[in-house]
Amino acid sequence: MSAPAVANTGAAGETFQPGKGLDLSSSFTAQRDAIFKALDDGETYSEIAAEDAQVVRSSLARITSLLGSSTASVDQLPHDARIQVFNEQERINTLLVRAHADSRMVCRREKATGSNMSTNVCMTVGDRRRARDSAKDFLRYNPRAMGDNPNGM
Repeated sequence: MSAPAVANTGAAGETFQPGKGLDLSSSFTAQRDAIFKALDDGETYSEIAAEDAQVVRSSLARITSLLGSSTASVDQLPHDARIQVFNEQERINTLLVRAHADSRMVCRREKATGSNMSTNVCMTVGDRRRARDSAKDFLRYNPRAMGDNPNGM
């Protein structure tokens, strides 16, 4: 399932897609505004860590300062500035794409132990991963929970 576009970025019908990240071949200003809006909506990137959100905001500010107040494209920047913009773009995209994938809501029909009635259980991908890791850690550090008896009885 493809992610819906968050905001329209240009007159040509270009859109920012949270699952793909920042694309500097399109309007940077519109995409930056759409990213800020998505970070603040509490849904699109619900699984992004506060530190990662701050890194994204800082990287967007650095790109803004490198591009300057004009609508200059990345291709018009000096070589060193282009490299810095590319590195900031990669940092942003790595954090946003991972956070968007982790923020995806997944619902499953599950039966509670000892019951024949199914219920819908909805969790984000990140929530499911944390629950799985927590269960693994519990079983790893509590071997008796699996029925293992160290005394052989």
